[in-house]
Amino acid sequence: MKFNGNIFLVGPMGAGKTTIGKLLAKAMGVEFLDSDKEIELRTGVTIPMIFEYEGESGFRRREAETLADLTALSPIVLATGGGSVILPENQAVLRQRGFVVYLQCAVDKQLERTQWDINRPLLKTENPRARMEGLLKARDPIYHDIADLIVDTGEYSSRCAVRHILKVFNRIGISR
Repeated sequence: MKFNGNIFLVGPMGAGKTTIGKLLAKAMGVEFLDSDKEIELRTGVTIPMIFEYEGESGFRRREAETLADLTALSPIVLATGGGSVILPENQAVLRQRGFVVYLQCAVDKQLERTQWDINRPLLKTENPRARMEGLLKARDPIYHDIADLIVDTGEYSSRCAVRHILKVFNRIGISR
């Protein structure tokens, strides 16, 4: 088991990574970090602004640098951006430096949770459902591949998801 105190939450936008991450970190008594918020702190601008001026490739470069730094910290709970798993170097640091939990979520639930969020540049499209379906189709195999645990956040409330994660940790011998 590669548990060094770090838990990395991966999954699509709207899966509950930030909400569950904060609750999980509090329950475990460790620091919570959000890679998107950290990118905004480091750059002084919003994610949509980075996309506007640097494009997705510029954002992904910044994201890779930030993930490399954050995953080196310990112990933490880290909520990653939905597309953070795209780059192989990000997959590698996530796998090597912590326990990866894939928060799986159906597209209907994602749409419900993100419909009013203006900070989702990939959803600035005429058909957000089609975009989410396409992103999930491309990313779901990667999420599955790097995950040590999969939790369906459409089935669980945030608090139930945290209890489930902690129960699994206790069962496999990972202490809080």
